[in-house]
Amino acid sequence: MPIVVNQLAEAISQEVEARKDELINLLSKLIAFPTVSPPGRNTTEIQEFIKTYLENLGFQTDMWEVYPGDHNVVGILQGKDSKKYNSLIINGHVDVAEVGDDSEWSSSPFTARITDSYVYGRGTSDMKGGIAASLIAIKLLKELGITLQGDLQFQSVIGEEVGEAGTLSCLERGYTADYAVVVDSSNLHIQGQGGVITGWITIESKETYHDGMRRKMIHAGGGVNGASAIEKMMKIIAGLQELERHWAVTKRYKGFPPGTNTINPAVIEGGRHAAFVADKCSLWITVHFYPNEDYEDIIQEIEQHIMAVAASDPWLRENPPQFVWGGKSMIIDRGEIFPSLELDRDHPGTRLLVESYEKMIDQNPIVGMSTTVTDAGWLGRAGIPTSIFGPGTLEDAHVVDEKVEIQQLLDFTKVLAVFIAEWCNTCKQGKE
Repeated sequence: MPIVVNQLAEAISQEVEARKDELINLLSKLIAFPTVSPPGRNTTEIQEFIKTYLENLGFQTDMWEVYPGDHNVVGILQGKDSKKYNSLIINGHVDVAEVGDDSEWSSSPFTARITDSYVYGRGTSDMKGGIAASLIAIKLLKELGITLQGDLQFQSVIGEEVGEAGTLSCLERGYTADYAVVVDSSNLHIQGQGGVITGWITIESKETYHDGMRRKMIHAGGGVNGASAIEKMMKIIAGLQELERHWAVTKRYKGFPPGTNTINPAVIEGGRHAAFVADKCSLWITVHFYPNEDYEDIIQEIEQHIMAVAASDPWLRENPPQFVWGGKSMIIDRGEIFPSLELDRDHPGTRLLVESYEKMIDQNPIVGMSTTVTDAGWLGRAGIPTSIFGPGTLEDAHVVDEKVEIQQLLDFTKVLAVFIAEWCNTCKQGKE
């Protein structure tokens, strides 16, 4: 029998409403830390704050440096019977998007402002609102005397805004669970996501020619088997456009508009000086793919197609394109990976999250796909069933006067508190 009966659900609902000021105060404290990324390297203080908060709730904590000045924090609240009962990860990132010209803001981006039932400030929607509400949900469960049989794990990570794999670092450190909720901006929808990977395609000549040699490369009888790497990159770009159109026609995924899987030629760098024929050209591309695709397969598809394009060109056959994919940091590697996440609607964790929403909000949640990407894909790729579920909208994230609706923060807190209480007190599959 589920631990959270109607009487306790009502108590949680009342308790959350009574803690509105406490929630806003906690969110205000988190907003006050200017954890803008890029440049990053500025999260140590906020992570120390969260670490202390978790320890005061009885969590055992682990804090480590991912990059200088940027630390991850993982807290674990040990369950009473961890082997038999479900464990849970709550995951969120503390870095926020760039502010831009703060004179365009109605008030300081790092000072919370409450107006017309919203909290304004950088990170309110993406995603310090989700972190603050999650911490309050955990705190009220403790103060209501709810004992968890399974382990509860809170991951406060860095670098999500610039593809720095803070969540991947948690996985590499060995952290796992039976289910995970990434509390990023989803407007309280329960979601999976497509994926994104960036890559560099480089063409480089084996020889460098002076500009005066160009006539011998392009006119009959010139006798010089040379080419401009910039001009040859035009063939590569055309090949990518051909593949992009092929994907748009042949691939689709429910919940995504046709043609969502795109190949964007985002940045091009080439040549060394006007007095030389360009002997090197590099193209930076961003690739979006569907939830049922893995980035390694996408890499293989692109490379096979582009190498076929190169094989049709006599010069490119001898000077084939080179590929560098992804990276752990857009700042350091100039590359990133966000794995896709297929949402398992039939998983007991997802079903319980839906039921928790229905119980506390008294309506059916929207279950579907996010049009953006989060760290959730790393958890899913590690074999952890995962959902994206958090307060805040994509429209309000990354913008001037970023905001989150206060009632949505409260509703999220109610749903998450009930979900934690039930999931961490439900036997693992096969352990009944």
